[in-house]
Amino acid sequence: MSPVRVSRPTLAEGVVAAMRDGIRDRTFVPGTTYSVQQVADLLGVSRSPVREGLLKLEEAGLVRFSRNRGFHVVLPRSRDIAEIFGVRLALEPQAAARVARRGDAEVLDAIAAAMTSLRAAAAADDESAFWQHDRELHRLLLVGAGNPRAAEIVAGLRSTTALLGPPTSAGGRDLAQIAAEHAPIVDAVAARDALTAELAMREHLTSTGLLLVAQSEDLPADHPDVRTIWDDVLG
Repeated sequence: MSPVRVSRPTLAEGVVAAMRDGIRDRTFVPGTTYSVQQVADLLGVSRSPVREGLLKLEEAGLVRFSRNRGFHVVLPRSRDIAEIFGVRLALEPQAAARVARRGDAEVLDAIAAAMTSLRAAAAADDESAFWQHDRELHRLLLVGAGNPRAAEIVAGLRSTTALLGPPTSAGGRDLAQIAAEHAPIVDAVAARDALTAELAMREHLTSTGLLLVAQSEDLPADHPDVRTIWDDVLG
């Protein structure tokens, strides 16, 4: 990893972003103890913003400090994933329904364009572009519903689940299949069918959440323990 050179309000937030990247690409691995000085040297910054950034990551449950020994990385576990999707399920299905009810032409055009880009990235097997368009599509639905703060919350939650690795590995799905899961949502929003949009988003998030829980437990998606974990958290 190179020294932090990101446009963020504080250097500590730049450290947080760089650390998330390092966890995702396994520069920092679970089970290994790191020191603040190691991270400062690696990122080319002083120890003060590194400490501040690590405290933010500790609050998010992504690092854990050991007394006088430094810290180690903690990847989200199955219950963490279920909790994250519980929050998303509380926000995103209603947002899709609200966008459909509002029927704002400019918002609908932007959502349609994001879906077109998502399909194109899937066809080109461009995973980096695909997830960029996927995040944008979900963001547009939340912002279009009049809730930009929810969009920020979801973006943070997705940053955490992204640390587990490429989402395409969950359940053996390819990009085209994941793009197809979004089509009923976008079609319902375009048709201004609020109920169908809400149900389609709920189905998409539930399916994805269950697959990621299964992946984290190294179990097949249809294993009963996966649904038990899910139901225990979401009720």
